[in-house]
Amino acid sequence: MRNNKNVLVQKCNYLPINKKIDFENIEKQLKECEFTPCGSADVSHFGWSAPLATSENLAHQADGRILLVAKREEKILPVEVVNRELNKRITALEEKEQRKLKKVERLSLKDDVIATLLPQAFSRIKTTALYIDTMKQLIFVDAASSKTAEDALALLRKSLGSLPVVPLAFNCAPCEVMTRWVTDTAPDWLILRKEVEIREKEDLGVIHCKQKDVEDEEIIELVQNGLISKLALEWENNLKFVLIEDGTLKRLKFDDNITEQNDDIVKEDVTARFDVDFVLMASVLGKTVDSLIKEFGGIRDRL
Repeated sequence: MRNNKNVLVQKCNYLPINKKIDFENIEKQLKECEFTPCGSADVSHFGWSAPLATSENLAHQADGRILLVAKREEKILPVEVVNRELNKRITALEEKEQRKLKKVERLSLKDDVIATLLPQAFSRIKTTALYIDTMKQLIFVDAASSKTAEDALALLRKSLGSLPVVPLAFNCAPCEVMTRWVTDTAPDWLILRKEVEIREKEDLGVIHCKQKDVEDEEIIELVQNGLISKLALEWENNLKFVLIEDGTLKRLKFDDNITEQNDDIVKEDVTARFDVDFVLMASVLGKTVDSLIKEFGGIRDRL
């Protein structure tokens, strides 16, 4: 979902939509929460930004998928800078009035300090890409943490008025399925790579193993006393990734076979290249997730 040919997502959270949503007016709905830069007195701003630099559209639609980018700007005010200026003002005022300031007065002074420093503060910009697969009724979020993903989903919920997504749950626990792949047989379409994390029974600890064949007897012996919570995998000629026990994917790396597939499109045609790259990579990711969901016995129905 990032605008280059090498990476679509770094970590993928995917959530099912449990009710049909009409996305026909999504562009108009997103405009209500469009990102605007912080003013001199603003601490932070959060809103939608155009996914494609050559377009002002906040929703980029292609092949039944809707790509969105949530953008956050935060002013950076180091605590030590605020405290240093605050202490100077407190000391000066206490000496002037020959008394100790009350707590409410100190808090008021702190607000004044922040208001004074904000116009001089640097900004930190972060973006979170997500796309809605209207055919699969899934939302894919490129977020390194559940908090970041939920912030983006909350913004989408605010924009649409409602967003009936539910926490992802499978009929078979991914940790049990991954454990079975190592101790018994992995599916034909997956290659087990040399990285595994084993969570010992009764929460005794976590064992990390890298650069070691996961089908090695030593690894299998360790797995007998626990469950696999993280496993590096590969869908040959398509995608490498690490599967986490909650079903999310991280450290995604598309095969050169995928990233170079559209190299015949001239670089100057930015929109066309963006479209085909997005559709291609979303298709590969979608097929991967579909296959994993089947391995996990399907998504559990919610009452």
